[in-house]
Parts: sequence; structure tokens; C-alpha cells
Amino acid sequence: MIKTEEIQINMGPQHPSTHGVLRLILTLDGETVTNAMPDIGFLHRGIEKLAERRTYTQIVPLTDRTDYLSSMLDNEAYALAVEKLMGVEVPERAEFIRVIMMELNRIASHLVFIGAYGLDIGASTPFIYCFREREEIMNLFEMACGARLTYNYIRPGGVSRDITPEFVENAKAFIKRLPSMLDEIDDLLSRNQILVIRSRGIGVVSAEQAVSYAMSGPSLRASGVPMDVRRDDPYSVYSKLDFNVITLNDGDCLARYLARPMEIRESIKILNQALEMLPQGEYTAKMPKILKPPAGETYTRIESSRGDLGVYIVSDGTASPYRLHWRPPSFINLAAVGEMIKGWKIADVVAILGTLDIVLGEVDR
Repeated sequence: MIKTEEIQINMGPQHPSTHGVLRLILTLDGETVTNAMPDIGFLHRGIEKLAERRTYTQIVPLTDRTDYLSSMLDNEAYALAVEKLMGVEVPERAEFIRVIMMELNRIASHLVFIGAYGLDIGASTPFIYCFREREEIMNLFEMACGARLTYNYIRPGGVSRDITPEFVENAKAFIKRLPSMLDEIDDLLSRNQILVIRSRGIGVVSAEQAVSYAMSGPSLRASGVPMDVRRDDPYSVYSKLDFNVITLNDGDCLARYLARPMEIRESIKILNQALEMLPQGEYTAKMPKILKPPAGETYTRIESSRGDLGVYIVSDGTASPYRLHWRPPSFINLAAVGEMIKGWKIADVVAILGTLDIVLGEVDR
């Protein structure tokens, strides 16, 4: 009779195995994981405390640095909260510009996920293909605001500057080309038998488990729960746009992977509508130089690239918030990772973690 003994090993904190500075404490029986505990806090940003000593306008660049792969969406979540506190009505043109920027950023973020997941399972070429397309979006963002990663573009009241006819023309040309480029990536990776074998039936999360862990975004919808803030609690001008909420039922790594390229195609549909419906008018509301919302509290949320992103602000009537709290989907979704990994082989750990698409900037906010 061969006796076995459980051992503990550390996976991380380093790229690429843990997608950032995340430490996974794994308990192994041979190659089978019997327990997995995530250890966070290696990249603590402290934005919630920093916000208490900055004006409402100065906080916007801090939001860029939470989910730094979806900075436009983080700008929007914060701007909505401040606008709700102040009772500001954003011009319609600014709302459409915001949707255009957010959906472009959602596509860019999902492209990073697809490429990085290819790396996770041993394929390097898709990463280059995905970043080739993402560069086109970065060029558009640079044209709009002069930055390529942290944009500080969506601000309370609207956006920092208007977009030009050249931007609109280039954006239309890009989204016209993108579907054929996605077909190329699908042929290369999505239908790749190695990816399918390594992800089908692995790390299954049922709809009940996903809801009990308060998961959201593609990770929730891949388990058969059709929840999308853009449709269920509309903000900006999403209620005027037609799109489908991508929902899959298997709840495994393959479903969580496939949800992203499918969502990119829905974002293309949204962008086509928003660019055609883009009205003339102001790109920002008239705002005071120093924002002082009346005393009170508010909570707003959006559908970020990773799920339900919420912002809670308490105002005491001064130029800085009394309290700001960030509800990041990466942090919430990560709570389920221990349950997802238990019982699988150590070789499956990276494949399972990769499908959650966490960004440590908003985990260690």
C-alpha cells in the first residue's frame, strides 16, 4: 500500500501563471488539488483612501488605474456616481461618445483575454494576432484623447474633448474589418483541439454556485445566468441600442472563453448603431471648476469588461468625498476560484484561473 502525503505549494505571485501578483496557496495530493486559497494584497493601490484627499476631478485618473485594461469603463462608473450626486444631465452627444469608447475598450480588453488565454494553454501566435487588432483601438484612443492605456477621458459632465470626423471614419473602418479578423482568431484558437480538450468540462461552475458567489460578467453568463447591467439596469444610452446578452450553459472553461469573442461581435453591433446615431451638440455639460456635490450618498453601477462594477460615494458637501467604495468584479469573481479549482489537476489550475480574466489592479484596489 503506497502512502501519500498532502503538500502545500505556492503558485505565484508572478506572471504568467497567476495573471499578475496573485498568490495561490495550493494543497496537493499527488497532482490533484484538494484545496486552493487565493492570497491578495501584493499590489494594493489604496484608491479608496486616496480619494478622500483629492477633489472629485482629481479622482478620475485614479479610476484609470484600477482595471487598467478597461480604463474608459472605470471612468464612466465614477462619472455616473458624481453626476447622480450633483443632478447633472449629460449632453446626448457625450453619452453616445461614451458608449463608443466603452465598447471599443471592451473589445480591446476581451482581445487581451483571448490572447492571454492562448498563452495559458501554450499557444503564443494568437497573442500576437489579438494585440495586432488591439493596437488599432489604441490608435483610436490616442486620436481621441492622446493616451493609449490610462485615458482620463470620461469625466463628470461628459468627456474631456470632442471626437473628430476622422475618428468616426477610422472607427467605422476598423469595426468593418474586425469580424473577418475575429474569424481568423477563431480558426486559429477557438476551434483548436488543444484548447477545446484542455478547457471543455474543466472548472465547471453551476448557475446556483455562480449566483451564490455573486459572480458577474462573462463568468456568470457562461453558467447560464443572463444578467447584463447594460440591459437590466440601463445607463447612458444603452436602452436605445439593440444587442444580445451572450449566455452559455456549460459553465466550464470553454464556455467562459467562448463568451468573450461572442461578446466582441455584440460590441461591434452596438458600435455600428452608436456611430450611425451619433448626434451633433455639446460634448460636456457646463460644470463648475471645483465640484462640490450636496451632502448625501449614491451608488451607481455599469457592465464592465469583467462584470458588475459599482461605485459608492458619500458626500459631505465639500470638494472631496467623505467616502468612496469601489465594487470590482475581479475581486468578487476571484472568491469562487478555490471552489473551481478543487479536485482538478495542477495543470488545470492556470486554465481555470485564466478564464476568470481578473485584473489585479481592481482586486487590490
